[in-house]
Amino acid sequence: MDATYTALAHFAQTGGLLYFMAIFAGVILYACWPSNGERFNDASQIPLREDD
Repeated sequence: MDATYTALAHFAQTGGLLYFMAIFAGVILYACWPSNGERFNDASQIPLREDD
């Protein structure tokens, strides 16, 4: 294999891993942020409401 291809493939794999880890950490932080708790609790009660 060509050394350039191998280096580029390694860079893409590492960059992709770091990118998705950052996205995952952002989602976890958003879900666990204290000010979002009331919004999530309200949304969890939507199926139990009896709106006529």
